[in-house]
Amino acid sequence: MRREIISRHGNLLVRRLVLEPGEATPLHTDECRRFTVVVQGQHLRIETEPPGREIDVATQSGLAGWDEPDRRVHRAVNVGAGTYEEVVMFFLDEAGSEPQPEASPARATGLPAEPGGR
Repeated sequence: MRREIISRHGNLLVRRLVLEPGEATPLHTDECRRFTVVVQGQHLRIETEPPGREIDVATQSGLAGWDEPDRRVHRAVNVGAGTYEEVVMFFLDEAGSEPQPEASPARATGLPAEPGGR
């Protein structure tokens, strides 16, 4: 997985994501509105934690769309035969905030976080 910040200005963050076949993003939540443009790729699977609500998404170059914040813990997996690449514009609630924070192990499993844990 490769992530590259293309631009950051105030509450706007533009980032490129590349997933080779079989690669996945870390488990995370989506904290802000975003607009995504697929550069290349054929098929993503969105896997949720706890498991059981997987979503398969057929993709193609030029596919674009808006997404709202999603606080469910999930990850994207490239289940296509070729490289998946996207460019995403994140509309941050606060300048400098993380648009897709990684989920803590407790949050990913749905268990309460340990006191003093991360």
